[in-house]
Order: sequence, then structure tokens, then C-alpha cells
Amino acid sequence: MKRLSVFCGSRTGIPTVFAEQARVLGKALSRRGIGLVFGAGHVGLMGVLADAVRDGGGETIGVIPKSLVERELAHDKLTELCIVETMHERKALMATRADAFLALPGGFGTLDELFEILTWRQLRFHDKPIGLLNTAGFFDPLLAWIERAIVDDFVKPRTRELLIVEQEVEPMLDRLFGT
Repeated sequence: MKRLSVFCGSRTGIPTVFAEQARVLGKALSRRGIGLVFGAGHVGLMGVLADAVRDGGGETIGVIPKSLVERELAHDKLTELCIVETMHERKALMATRADAFLALPGGFGTLDELFEILTWRQLRFHDKPIGLLNTAGFFDPLLAWIERAIVDDFVKPRTRELLIVEQEVEPMLDRLFGT
């Protein structure tokens, strides 16, 4: 089975389009037989996504640090719940269990996970595809920053090609896993 590691918000955001898109992604993953690897939270976009995958009969693998379990943030209806000690272990295990990566809207944690996995790809620590689902233009300022970093010679242009950007779920999954 193929698996997608998704980085996304522990909040749903104000526009309902973010939660709607997470739900669409979850249904598409189940329909395509692609398992979900995620941060194991029952809250925010994480919870919406996991519930949609689970409701469609799909595989849900959550990876969460013990301290967050103790704060009662862990989703309790997953195929598998992996409890680790640190955030570093969480990210490493999520990377190991996934065949591709995708970021949805979120906050600092989402960007931390995205940029770490993108950096690992840049350094050739892995060769798995990485996507950015730019729902409602959420990531437009970030993409502008990346372009600026390229123009100002902080990032090589070929590195930008490592990040697949789409606005809709189906074209993204086609590009991450092939049609």
C-alpha cells in the first residue's frame, strides 16, 4: 500500500474551504487505497482529514509525542497510533512510513514539517515527492518568498522544482503517485 504523510493544521482555520478540502483529500485517499500518515491529532484539519479517511475505510497511521497524548490531543480511532518521545522522532517516523508528502494549510508546525522534509530532499536524504496543496491561495505568500529566495540566490532554481504545487486534490494525487 502507498502512504501519504500529510502536514496540516491543528486548527481548521476560519474559511470553511480548508476543512472541506481536507475532507475531499481524505475521501480521495480512501478511494485510491492510499494510507494516511499524520500527526495523530483529533483536532483541526488533522482530525477532519483522519476522520474522512477512516469513514472511507482507509488506513490511518498517527504519530504523536507522548506529551501531546498526555494533553489528550491524540485521535483515538486510528488504524495505528505510534507514540514517540520527541517531535524529532515524530518527523523521522512519519518520513519513514510515507511514500510521499503533502502540506495543507496550517501554522508554524506545518511549515516546520514541510521545510524539514524539503530540506532532506534537497540534501538527498530521500527522493520522495513533496506537494503543497495551495487551497484558496493560502500558500501564495510563501511561494512568493521562495521565488524571492531564488532571485536573491539563497535557493537554487532546481530546488524549487522539488515542490509540487496544485490547488486541487485529484491533480495533486496524480502528480504525487501517478495516474
